[in-house]
Amino acid sequence: MRAMTVLLALCSCVSLSVVPAASPEDAILAAREIIGQQIQAFLNDDPATAYAFASPAIREKFPTEAGFFDMVRRQYAPVYHPGNFAFGRARQDGGMILQEVLISGPDGKDWTALYQLLRQPDDSYRINAMHLVPAAPGPDI
Repeated sequence: MRAMTVLLALCSCVSLSVVPAASPEDAILAAREIIGQQIQAFLNDDPATAYAFASPAIREKFPTEAGFFDMVRRQYAPVYHPGNFAFGRARQDGGMILQEVLISGPDGKDWTALYQLLRQPDDSYRINAMHLVPAAPGPDI
């Protein structure tokens, strides 16, 4: 099992990161802040804050905070309550950011989450999708 660095150095305040990104590097940093704040909201069992980071398309599929939160809790346990997580590779393509997040689930298993964030009309970013796959084991050490 590979070791992961805990990057849970998030501020304890619940200020939503909606500041427009000026450069591609700023956009990726903003995306990481958004993902981190949403994961922190899951850890705090805070449906309102977690839901605030969802894109309009996600809100259309899950029109209530409770429905969204329950779906994540049931289908994405490693994201809902990770043991720890670290940001991996990121790519920006126009108004879309793909961000890899390496997650250690509550059961100790490693996962890779690929987040898709879309730029909104106000130039903020919102989480539009997340695909979760088991992490492949690394070489034996």
